Amino acid sequence: MSETKIAYSDINKDLIGFMTKTGWRYYAVVALFAAASLVCFWIPWGIQVMVGQGVTGLNVPNLWGLYLVNFIFWVGVAHAGTLISAMLYITKTPWRRSIARGAETMTLFGLIIVTLFIFIHMGRPWNLYWTMPYPSTRMIWTNFQSPIMFDVFAIGTYFTSSVIFLFFGMIPDFAVLKHNTTGWRKELYTLLSFNWKGTDTQWFIHGRATMLFASFIMPLVVSVHSIVSWDFALSVVPGYSKTVFAPYFVTGALLSGFAGVTIMLTILRWGYPPFKKYITEYHYDSMGKVILLLCFVWTYLTAMEILTGLYANISVENESLRYKILSWPHGYLFFFMLFTNSVLPLIYIFKRIRTKPAVVMIACIFIMIGMWLERFLIVPNALSRKFLPWMWHEYFPTLVEILISVGAVTFFITLFMISIKIFPVLSFFEVKEDQGVPMKKEGH
Repeated sequence: MSETKIAYSDINKDLIGFMTKTGWRYYAVVALFAAASLVCFWIPWGIQVMVGQGVTGLNVPNLWGLYLVNFIFWVGVAHAGTLISAMLYITKTPWRRSIARGAETMTLFGLIIVTLFIFIHMGRPWNLYWTMPYPSTRMIWTNFQSPIMFDVFAIGTYFTSSVIFLFFGMIPDFAVLKHNTTGWRKELYTLLSFNWKGTDTQWFIHGRATMLFASFIMPLVVSVHSIVSWDFALSVVPGYSKTVFAPYFVTGALLSGFAGVTIMLTILRWGYPPFKKYITEYHYDSMGKVILLLCFVWTYLTAMEILTGLYANISVENESLRYKILSWPHGYLFFFMLFTNSVLPLIYIFKRIRTKPAVVMIACIFIMIGMWLERFLIVPNALSRKFLPWMWHEYFPTLVEILISVGAVTFFITLFMISIKIFPVLSFFEVKEDQGVPMKKEGH
């Protein structure tokens, strides 16, 4: 909800100006991140494809390393985006209107990064067809009882529904853009607007369809990240076999998603000052309360994960916990994770702090680091301390794995920055809803 009334014409001017008026600094930043993506992501991946998985730190028994950590992290970020939009739409939360489109866009590109990490982890991506259920003389069929196959169907369904949800919400905005742009933009937006005229019937159908999509995506998102957790929980590996993982992973996804959206909106406000009229202290205050609540829930579930392992009092579980919490350097990472996700977010208790964008952004960056560490402390660590001591093996990521992990972030930023100049990152019609219907007495 905006603090001051803004005319519809000013909203069009601000949002269209952001998309069409581009200075050299924008191109310089995009070029910088694109170059970083080439150097840190595409070239190391090309080297890995040519040389083989030997350039990574993956080895028996640590066959799941940094790539699976990044897969789970980006799934969480991606799932939270549309979940935020859908959940807040269903509950008719007014402050969603300025953040929903950015969250949905973050979902789309997050899922692209997720898909890339699947291929990166495969090592030989050209053999993807081996995973498909096709007739062959070897009679090898996909195991549909495997939670990894659940992932394929769940993430594929979620990607499709997220694209539809994002595109359908943009149709009224494309109609505004086609009337206020020229050249290739006008042709593109005319095609994408599907002859939208803004009639009562169209708005009625649009509202009903949006509610339908939101209602469908809500349970889908929860189920998808629960399925990702079952990749671990359905195993018998110490440190993986935890029944609390489904709500634990979903809560972590929401936490990292809200932190990611907050970082994104803060950067947009800093790069384009007119956005400060639409992303206000009210939005930071509301998102800060949600982040604080999620941190409390995450802390409780983290304690459950540790305490249930201790309660089991099995030698393999005790060794897994000892390695995770008390050994070097994992113990330091574990307590740093608790600091970033449990202690630091307590600053959100104070309204004067959670409404300061710079402070909030720094705290959210630490939360994102903490959520990545949570995945790291689960995935390779448990494999390092399996049942037999002679199979214990330390996992250390190599330079190639680290570069690809960093490069994924730069590639995500590159995609997002290109997108915001073609597709609206703030919804025209939803931002206008914040201002209410123009009245005659106001000169409209």
